[in-house]
Amino acid sequence: MILKNLPRDFIWGTATAAHQVEGNNTNSDFWHLEHTKDTTFAEPSGIACDQWNKYEEDIDIMADHSIQAYRLSVEWARIEISEGQFSQEAIDHYKKVLDYCRKKGLKTCVTFQHFTSPLWFTARGGWENQDNVDLFVRYSEKVSKELDDYMDTVCTINEANLTSCFAHSFPSYPEGGMKTIMPFVSEAAKSCGSNLENFGPFLFGHPFKIRDCMMEAHVKSFSVIKGNLNKNQPVGITLSIMDYQCIDGGEAMRDKAHAESVDICLDQVKNDDFIGIQTYTRHTYGPEGILKPNTNESTMLVMGYEYYPESLENVLRYVAPKINCPMIVTENGIGTDDDEQRISYVKTALEGLQRCIDDGLDIRGYYYWSFLDNFEWLYGYKPRFGLIEVDRETLVRKSKKSLKFYQEIIEKSS
Repeated sequence: MILKNLPRDFIWGTATAAHQVEGNNTNSDFWHLEHTKDTTFAEPSGIACDQWNKYEEDIDIMADHSIQAYRLSVEWARIEISEGQFSQEAIDHYKKVLDYCRKKGLKTCVTFQHFTSPLWFTARGGWENQDNVDLFVRYSEKVSKELDDYMDTVCTINEANLTSCFAHSFPSYPEGGMKTIMPFVSEAAKSCGSNLENFGPFLFGHPFKIRDCMMEAHVKSFSVIKGNLNKNQPVGITLSIMDYQCIDGGEAMRDKAHAESVDICLDQVKNDDFIGIQTYTRHTYGPEGILKPNTNESTMLVMGYEYYPESLENVLRYVAPKINCPMIVTENGIGTDDDEQRISYVKTALEGLQRCIDDGLDIRGYYYWSFLDNFEWLYGYKPRFGLIEVDRETLVRKSKKSLKFYQEIIEKSS
């Protein structure tokens, strides 16, 4: 497979998030939630993929397979271990990781917040409390000053709109967020000296309060970060964007989902340096709400959604006329045990991306999610998104056929 007419600066990459791959992120809110009695997490993250120690091995594999860029996150809970107390040891570790990427010829795309936050932050309202926005801005200022010379691209927040997407994806989604129907979250709040009302972890809290708080944090931190970057590196945010479709009678519900989970965010960031597009599947609305996919077991994936790689093209075409900046596909991929299915998914998605480029859409890169089979939040280690298999006992990395397939696309298309 060859992609043609790509922009000269088009970048081929892959991605991970710190909590999902590094291991032993003990100061984070998610670690606390994973270890609370009666948690709904399938299993704790534990050692994850031990990338904290194995980063050189992973970056070597990327470089050896022609991957051009690594999108990774730095872990706020490691960097700001208590309010206002920053760990130079953690910052220096990330400098080593990013410097090793540069030595191996990889560009870096650094996400400052990918789902997890310090427990101290979440215990005082987290992402439901707009008074906490300035805490993220302060953290962003510190990280951008320290890592300036090591970063090629910056993402402030990963999928700031995701919880609002959930509110439109599940018919019975509670108004106050999942924490209101998950007793273990209340227990987690109490055990760290907080209470359910003032405990605001991402994924579990009030969907629209979290969206608004995160978007404000991005807007405020954008100019602060830009002011600290000596090379004028591009700064943006990533958004989770479902391919919302409808049948007759479902137009109003589809349009409301777009308005409240996508458009309200695009309006605030349409003049950024770029927008990160993250999409995996579609949701189809009927007059009564989301329809159950008309599909069989082979096309219903382990994460509970439909195999639908065409979503990438549809989302890119939806977003493009609403913004004044380039798009980067910062996440796209599939969780499956069938690597041939993964290859088919990527091939179809990239064929759609090619049609978008042929039609003049400004797309500057594609990052496959994920580089490694890793910790998939509430689902634990069962969903396998990786180009690399990770033995859960030995942590030995094993390349999949899809990695070679992706390498060939990069080499033929670059």
